[in-house]
Amino acid sequence: MRSVLCIFLAVLAVVSVARTRTTQKQLHSAAAVVKPLEVTEVDSVDIVAGVDPDGIVMKGFNKRASDSKESFFLTSRLRHRISSVRLLLRYSTMDGNVLHERRVVVPVDLKPGETKLVSVKTFDVQHVFYYYGSGKPRKSATPFKVAYRLTGYDIPIGN
Repeated sequence: MRSVLCIFLAVLAVVSVARTRTTQKQLHSAAAVVKPLEVTEVDSVDIVAGVDPDGIVMKGFNKRASDSKESFFLTSRLRHRISSVRLLLRYSTMDGNVLHERRVVVPVDLKPGETKLVSVKTFDVQHVFYYYGSGKPRKSATPFKVAYRLTGYDIPIGN
């Protein structure tokens, strides 16, 4: 009986010490909406017939210099459920010079009117950039802004 009590106390001590806080407190669904990209003739190739460009809203973008993922909220303004979202992301310096542009596919089960937090692998593999709204890091890093364009989404059939 005494050995069982000792084992129980040892396990309890390990469990209480091993807790790691992994939440990010700066992410809020009510955070500022990320600016949609303006449509130009050059960019018109991204516009797909039948895709409502205002159907999905991105907000609450977060990427610290040390992060390997970029997190943001997606809100559906569509009348139907979607299973993935395709976005064009354009990263720029604070004075508007384009740093990088890429297309991402974000798997997400999003019902009408619903908001969900999603993450994608960052474009910043060297960890030298941070999103200007995420707070200035201790180490030397360059702030950036991000804009997006909804280029498509998938509607699941039969669910």
